Amino acid sequence: MTGFAARLSRVPLPFDREAGAEVAAQFDDLAPELRELLVGTAGCSPFLKALIEGEADWLRAALHDGPEAALDGLLAGLQPDTPKATDSALRQAKGRVALLVALADLAGVWPLEEVTGALTRFADAAVQRALATHLGEEIRRGKLPGAQADDAESGAGMVALAMGKMGAFELNYSSDIDLICLFDESRFDADDYHDARAAFIRATRKAAATLSDHTGEGYVFRTDLRLRPDASVTPVCISMDAAERYYESLGRTWERAAYIKARPCAGDIAAGWRFLETLRPFVWRRHLDFAAIQDAHDMRLRIRTHKGLGGALSLDGHDLKLGRGGIREIEFFTQTRQLIAGGRDPDLRQRDTLGGLSALASKGWVPGEVSEKLQAHYRAHRELEHRLQMVGDAQTQLLPGNPQGFDRIARFLGEADTEAFRAHLKERLEEVAVLTEDFFAPAEAAPMPEISDTQREIVEGWRAYPALRSARAREIFKRLRPEILERLQRAAHPEEALVSFDRFLGGLPAGVQLFSLFDANPSLIDLLIDVCATAPQLGQYLARNSGVFDAVIGGDFFADWPGAVALQADLAAQLRAAGDYERKLDRSRAWAKEWHFRVGVHHLRGVIDAFEAATQYAQLADAVIAALWPVVLAEFARKHGDPPGRGAVVLGMGSLGAQRLNAESDLDLIVIYDADSGDASEGSRPLTSRPYYARLTQALVTALSAPMAEGRLYEVDMRLRPSGRQGPVATALQSFRNYQRDEAWTWEHLALTRARPVAGAVNLFEEIEDFRRTLLAEKAQGDGIAADVAAMRARLRAAKPGQGGLNVKDGPGRLQEIELFAQMGALRAASPARRTEQQLLAARRAGVIDTDDEAELGAAYRLLWRVHCTLRLLGGGPVNPATLGKGGLALLLRETGADDLAALSAEIEARTSAAARIVSAALPDATDA
Repeated sequence: MTGFAARLSRVPLPFDREAGAEVAAQFDDLAPELRELLVGTAGCSPFLKALIEGEADWLRAALHDGPEAALDGLLAGLQPDTPKATDSALRQAKGRVALLVALADLAGVWPLEEVTGALTRFADAAVQRALATHLGEEIRRGKLPGAQADDAESGAGMVALAMGKMGAFELNYSSDIDLICLFDESRFDADDYHDARAAFIRATRKAAATLSDHTGEGYVFRTDLRLRPDASVTPVCISMDAAERYYESLGRTWERAAYIKARPCAGDIAAGWRFLETLRPFVWRRHLDFAAIQDAHDMRLRIRTHKGLGGALSLDGHDLKLGRGGIREIEFFTQTRQLIAGGRDPDLRQRDTLGGLSALASKGWVPGEVSEKLQAHYRAHRELEHRLQMVGDAQTQLLPGNPQGFDRIARFLGEADTEAFRAHLKERLEEVAVLTEDFFAPAEAAPMPEISDTQREIVEGWRAYPALRSARAREIFKRLRPEILERLQRAAHPEEALVSFDRFLGGLPAGVQLFSLFDANPSLIDLLIDVCATAPQLGQYLARNSGVFDAVIGGDFFADWPGAVALQADLAAQLRAAGDYERKLDRSRAWAKEWHFRVGVHHLRGVIDAFEAATQYAQLADAVIAALWPVVLAEFARKHGDPPGRGAVVLGMGSLGAQRLNAESDLDLIVIYDADSGDASEGSRPLTSRPYYARLTQALVTALSAPMAEGRLYEVDMRLRPSGRQGPVATALQSFRNYQRDEAWTWEHLALTRARPVAGAVNLFEEIEDFRRTLLAEKAQGDGIAADVAAMRARLRAAKPGQGGLNVKDGPGRLQEIELFAQMGALRAASPARRTEQQLLAARRAGVIDTDDEAELGAAYRLLWRVHCTLRLLGGGPVNPATLGKGGLALLLRETGADDLAALSAEIEARTSAAARIVSAALPDATDA
């Protein structure tokens, strides 16, 4: 980079021409543009004039070398020394940095980010130097147990966290600095803890004095240590363990916001980053945290009240930082949005305000135009803030209170017309206020709509619900209630919609977060009403798992389905970041619920049909099993060692194997392992192969089905394994081969037509699939297949005769019977096909049925599946058309293309009767039942 002269793009106008003339005479050897810069600077700031005159020789070199080289030289000059020498060196460097940064800013050589970045780089160096100096003194005096002289520079287990503007590299020209000082207690034995703690406290106090004390050479930074946990009763340096326990139990929203910008700046940097990682769940909540909006709004109001900043905007004496339309409004706006969504999207976790606004816009959380305006206003506000502080090196954000003061600031900004400057400034402040106030300030509640006496009775009962126990929940819901009732009145069937919403609200355990979510995103109310009115069971699910609403506003809720591979990769990444085993299991549940909810909503809204939903439910289950299996295996191996032999494979059976699940499907699984030559595992608690794989399988089932804080993933059924309930839960590969060839019943061979590897040792996938195909070919021409299927059909009819009507799973010619027949066709054809349609095609090719029969069975199956999948979305159990609800009936008719319920019922009856006749004709001694 070159010196100042070649990069200068602007200069301040001198307010005090006499002061400017004095500097001009001293620097008559400089180029005219540089002299003009110094004249304008000195003519606006007595403080900078004194620095220019006192540092003339150094300044000439800096102007020649350029600001980057000059700053690097100043930072490099801060070397370890005695406390007294360090005090002096830091103060001299502070004055030179102040002058250098001011000139680079005033000349337009550096943009805002480089100006604040340079000030922050010096602050980092100053804190490091002060802390290392006084830690070194503690070590030299033998007060820090186990520490050597070289440890002072790396913190000896202590770290200073830069908070606020320093953490974000946003220091202003006369900033104080906010630090939290911590030490890693795990580095010290219990007997040494108190001595180490006392040494760190002394070093912190002395380092703060080095930075803050005013001497004949000035000061370095006003240093504030009060952001630490419970600052009124805790020492200036506390252990990381104590801090973590405080935040976990007592941390407040403002402290979460503070940690958005936090970073280690001095001492043990690595320990600082580790500590911040432990706080990540505290700062960045996994659920969208719209309650933070109200917290931030309340904080803004408290600040305004405390500082007396309410009322109409007046420029004279206005607080540019805390007042209406000021810097803090933009920062609160940005940080609150980051807190809302940053737990779900790491890209939003930007420390600096400008970076945060850009990220929020790129992810759709803030309109691009709003982001651009706020960024421009923020830059202009910060530039004005710097000019206010440059006048006298004062920590102030107050605008001048008289015309002369405004003239000075206008000239400092290069503005010759003060009135035009004031007008533009007021316009800027008012626009910031409008853009941010709409986000923070809750709207007034609308008037209550007209409702019937019956509806009023339901609404009055809401006061007793658990979700409205807290005053804050009642306050938010009071604003929401008219909007909710208005939208319920617009539903196709208002009375029915209200009853369904009442059921949802009554099942909601708490309300603040969800009500805040609705308050900020009114369109979600329409979705909730649609869900409640159409699919009450899905509404009850939402009441228990309202966090899944986060997914709706996550930015890509209605994007294309990503597919099983992408889903598995996403879940695997989240599990790696989830911490311990229990947290991984909870994370998998929350993740799966969100995707399961998405499939249901897409089906409900007509984005996908029943067959697409079936595939997506199955791919979701595949992803869950495939991502959880290595997690379960790693946890099991931690205790018992790596699996003996070649490992194990999880086979999906039944509907999972056929990749056709519904909203309420359980999972049919089999685990097959190959111990090979490995007799036992090698670990702290080794197991022989059979109990190893049996207990590993049980661990997988528990991981999938155990109820936890986030509920359960799936019910798991393992009865399709060899010998059913009497057989071992995991089967050795050779035993599986022998059993299938020599002992298995026909129904077990039928089940194998849909078997599919979904997780486990990839090297075994192909081998097991090859065996499946070989076995089907071997058994295809076996005697008695049709007779066995006929007998099975008879037993199913006796055990589950079906209830007719819309209950399409059991009964003659219905789903279970068609699927059983299709599996027989696949077995007879030795076909590897797993899905019912492909199995029917195989049956036709094998001569089991003709083309017309295949078409008739396929049409029946497709109709019945559409009904079945849709009704499982609406709620399980026997279906009574009278209680289906008008919303549910509309969804069912849309899915099947029927005109009305009578037409649908007639088509079901015709299709199932035809299917039953075809199956009966193809099986020996079969009769229609």
